[in-house]
Amino acid sequence: MRVALTVAGSDSSGGAGIQADLKTFQALGVFGMSAVTAVTVQNTQKVYAIQEVRPEIVHDQITCLFDDISIHAVKIGMVASVPLIEAIAKALTSVEKLPPVVLDPVMISKSGYALLSSDAQAALVRYLFPLAMVVTPNLPEAESLLGRTIGDVAEMKMAARDMAGLGVKHVVIKGGHLRQGRTATDILFDGTTFSRLEHPRIDTRNTHGTGCTFSSAITAYMARGRSFFDAVGEAKRYISGAIAHGLPLGKGCGPTHHFFDLYERAGVVSAEDEDP
Repeated sequence: MRVALTVAGSDSSGGAGIQADLKTFQALGVFGMSAVTAVTVQNTQKVYAIQEVRPEIVHDQITCLFDDISIHAVKIGMVASVPLIEAIAKALTSVEKLPPVVLDPVMISKSGYALLSSDAQAALVRYLFPLAMVVTPNLPEAESLLGRTIGDVAEMKMAARDMAGLGVKHVVIKGGHLRQGRTATDILFDGTTFSRLEHPRIDTRNTHGTGCTFSSAITAYMARGRSFFDAVGEAKRYISGAIAHGLPLGKGCGPTHHFFDLYERAGVVSAEDEDP
């Protein structure tokens, strides 16, 4: 059985964070485990508060799992402070043979809540970028990390190259925030070669947890032995389906549907067709 570990915060609404990660792992045939970095107070409308887990507890969650179980890939999500980042880096550095690490630099929620302190951004680059095989920023995150605006696909390619220069091996710049045309474009870079993924934009507000889900899908496919480009391509197809089948839950941005394919094959009626 292939195994993946998510190191991230908990989303009480179930659409993002470790809940989204574990659902994604399971949907893609990978056994999921978690090291919780923070507990959030949130729903589909906004993040109201965050309580971090003590760094030593986060460190020990990671090391105890590696001491006991073979782990084939690691995803890192919300890590809000320097002590947490240092604890995660220390734990992963102690692993004799580190599996692929996918780093999703979660910085701000859809509702505008800051999820990464300003001093932690430099620590993220210093301690976690060198450990990561893949980093998956969206445009606002890439702009914050590089200190400049990114306005088109050509600038996304430049950003991917410059981000690789920060120490990470592979880069995925997610272009969903680039409101140009009817397609959403992602730029992939492996240090030498660029690749471009395009998919028609999906008209829905039920996009809560898309970034977490996409990066977790990449992690799952890497745990299953896929190459970088193959893993990202498969993950793109999965997240596109999950968004297309998004669930209209709550008063804000509903979650993506992590088990859309399973539900369809099982003949389960979609949430949109059920009686209120």
